[in-house]
Amino acid sequence: MRERLGEGGEPLVRAYANGLFKLMAYKDEYEVARLHLDSVERARLESEFGADAKVKVLLHPPVLRALGMRRKLALGRSATPLFRALRAARGLRGSALDPFGHTEVRRLERALIDEYQTLVRRAVASLRPTTAAQVLALIELPDMVRGYEQIKLANVERMRARAAELLAELEGKRQAAPSPAPELELGSLAGR
Repeated sequence: MRERLGEGGEPLVRAYANGLFKLMAYKDEYEVARLHLDSVERARLESEFGADAKVKVLLHPPVLRALGMRRKLALGRSATPLFRALRAARGLRGSALDPFGHTEVRRLERALIDEYQTLVRRAVASLRPTTAAQVLALIELPDMVRGYEQIKLANVERMRARAAELLAELEGKRQAAPSPAPELELGSLAGR
């Protein structure tokens, strides 16, 4: 990387680490349960609203959504045992027995990790001082992946469209001005 960009490669490495982290740290049902049971979060709520404040958790389980339920469930203290069960079941995450893992959004979230790594590998193949800004823009694309359910799905499509544009530009520049690109693995990009 330094052969191509000198010290200018650090923003790319940081952006890649941040993008990969963002895609790997999605909030699934197990993570939401863990966060709701977190003692620090509970203490923050208690200090902000008082010990006797009634907290309602709004949930819209995929199973009920698939059955046509349009409104979220509002649960009070009854949510705590449910969250404990979910936290205990987190070992099912990503397995064939994961009751939430078969939804379109969860499958997409898992697939995006590999898709992003492949995308970055392709972009890095075109990395030159003149293309560094475009490569950085491509590496920062996970910032577009926001929201839940349909909003997230739409944002992923926007991200993919932008990625295709940037890759076409990068690979067009690489073909227009061929220069030998040294082998660069993602592990070396991330400093591993």
